[in-house]
Order: sequence, then C-alpha cells, then structure tokens
Amino acid sequence: MTDSINDYKLPDSRGYFGDYGGSFVPPELQDVLDEITESYLAIRKDESFLKELAMLNRHFTGRPSPIFHAKNLSEKIGGADIYLKREDLNHTGAHKINHCLGEALLAKKMGKKKLIAETGAGQHGVALATAATIVGLECDIYMGIIDIKKEYPNVIRMKILGAKVIPVDRGTQTLKDAVDAAFEAYLEDPVTQLYAIGSVVGPHPFPMMVRDFQKIVGIEAEQQFLEMTGKDPDNLVACVGGGSNAIGLFSAFLEKREINIYGVEPAGKGFKEGEHAATLSFGKPGTLHGFHSYLLQDEAGDPLPVYSVASGLDYPGVGPQHSLLKDIGRVNYVTADDKEAIDAFFGLSRSDGIIPAIESAHAVAFAAKLAKKEGKGKTILVNLSGRGDKDIDFVIETYGKEYGL
Repeated sequence: MTDSINDYKLPDSRGYFGDYGGSFVPPELQDVLDEITESYLAIRKDESFLKELAMLNRHFTGRPSPIFHAKNLSEKIGGADIYLKREDLNHTGAHKINHCLGEALLAKKMGKKKLIAETGAGQHGVALATAATIVGLECDIYMGIIDIKKEYPNVIRMKILGAKVIPVDRGTQTLKDAVDAAFEAYLEDPVTQLYAIGSVVGPHPFPMMVRDFQKIVGIEAEQQFLEMTGKDPDNLVACVGGGSNAIGLFSAFLEKREINIYGVEPAGKGFKEGEHAATLSFGKPGTLHGFHSYLLQDEAGDPLPVYSVASGLDYPGVGPQHSLLKDIGRVNYVTADDKEAIDAFFGLSRSDGIIPAIESAHAVAFAAKLAKKEGKGKTILVNLSGRGDKDIDFVIETYGKEYGL
C-alpha cells in the first residue's frame, strides 16, 4: 500500500486511522467518551487552555527539551552522527509529562474529581501523579506486581506525590494486566473519573489526544535540528511500545518523505511466543482495550503473553496510527533485543554521560547499528524518551557483574 497526504491528517470523525482505531466499548461508556471527545475538540482551540498548558510546559516541565549531539558515541561507532532529543531532561524524567499535563487540565475543566491510569515502567504513573497534584485532583495508578518490583523507585515517587498505587496480581502481572484493571475501575465510575491513558492506544479520542499533546516533541525537534545543522535529519529513531514518544517525534516529519523513520520494538529474549513484544513485526490486526490495531494474538484472537526487559514496552498491542504507518510503508518497524538494549544502556552512559531509560536504550541500540550502515555524513535523530534512574537498581542486580559492577 502506498501513502497519500491524507493519511497524515487522521483520525476521521469516528476515530479511525485507515482501518485502525475506533471505539469498541459498552454503550454507557461510549456516551462518556463522546463527551470527552467533544470537550477535547473544543478545548484544544481555547486560548486560556492553550496558554495555561504552554506556561506549564515552559516553566514546570522545562520545555523546550534540548537536542544533544552525542559526539563520543558517534565517534566510537564511526558512522553517521547521532543526535538525541533530550526528553529525559523533562521534569519527571520522560516524555510522559507532555500528555499528562494536557489530560489533567482537560479533566479539571470537565469537572472530574479523579485521574486513573495504568503504568508499566512507572514513568506515566509519576507524570500523572505530578499533573494531578498541580491541578488538584485525586490519582489512582494501577501497576503490575512484577513492574512494581522492577521499578520500585518510581512507585515511591508516585506515593510521595500523593497517588494511590494499586497492585495488579493477575495474569502476567505486567502492563497489559494493569490496563485491564484500570479499564475495569473506569467502567465502575466513568462520570467522576477520567482514565488518562498513557500512550496512543485505547478507544477514540485517546490515540488522537495523546498524539496531539506529544506533537510538541517533533515540532521542537524540527526547528532545533535545522538551527543546529542547517538541514533536516536523514533518519529518525524512537522506541515503540504503545507508541506515544515515537508518534510525538515522527508527526512533524511524516510528510517529508526523504527522511527515513524507524520505530524500534522490543525483541526481548527472541522471537518465540511470550518472549518478545514486537507487535508490528509479528502481530496481525485485532481488537484489545477498546480499539482495533495490530495485536500479538493467538488463533482465537486473545492477546498473547509478551515480554521485554523494558517494563514500558511489554504491551501486546500498539497505537492505531502506527499500524497505518506500517501498512503504508511510511515507517520502518524494526527490533532490538534485551542484550542490545542493555549494551546501549551502558554504552551511552559511558560514552556521553547520559543514563537512558531501558525503553529509550532500544532506540539507541538500533541507532548504533544504523549509524554504521549509513556511514559518515549522515545524521540520525533519536528520541531519548526517558532517563534511567528508575532502572538502576534492576540493572545492577541483573546485569551488574556482566558489566564490571
């Protein structure tokens, strides 16, 4: 399938990106989602809302986040120059704060009392707890027990910020099950709560809304890179779980078809069922959590168990816009495995003094391979979506000896 200019102006009024997206929820919840859609479409044109969000982005989050030329890493690899969009420098440590502030302000203006959400790596949970505090709302965060153990520093941060962290002990005890639990809680009271979905997934309008709040990453990066180098990057790279950080960067460049774009999925331990979470690489269209998209699923259509060393990437689905971008061939979806990601985690730390989130390290790992292939004179812009503070205890316990610690 070939792309057209209209593919980048989606979703349509029903929330579809081509064949993907939509809203598959009970009728009573659809009424609430219609209200959220109407409120969002109105508020994104409201000057007072936009002014308040811009103020928080600048004076609270610390935007614009800079672009850094990773010269040492680039020289070590010996190929293309690697640049990093430093979303790890945002307040709360990742790109998640971009959409959390927007969702929290929307909830406040709609008269909601509580924000609820899932989290895997804890970055969305920390960002939402932070945003809830700023606007004066309660906050419940659902998190799998395995992820609570892996990402305990973020669990403590959420609690310090006043959020209630609700352990999920069923199924795989990771992100997919946390989403299930959060959806169930939302269904119990969709009137006074807003489910602030943590990525470009879920029923309409969330894939659109989260993307729109994350677009600031690409808008900034396009201007910054031009000012730094005098031209656009030759390649874009970002990790993909649900896909919010990636779509945030990619959105500004999609119509510039001379730029190669890569979304990096987690290959985990290998490509056996249950040992990876490479949805776009090995999945097929299906429906999960109220939307239609690529899905790792069994013959009955039920989601398969997934795995990644990065808690924020182990989700069996993916954002519907990414599914369309795969089908039309605009984005190349590739993989990096656990070993490559951990190598990149230590590699960037020791070359340029930046400790990346394990999620982001997947993108760095692929960028390193791409740099060798591209060679001198080419450029790669990586969305460094988060910092690795949350991962240090887990990495040292699991991989410390292997890396001389």
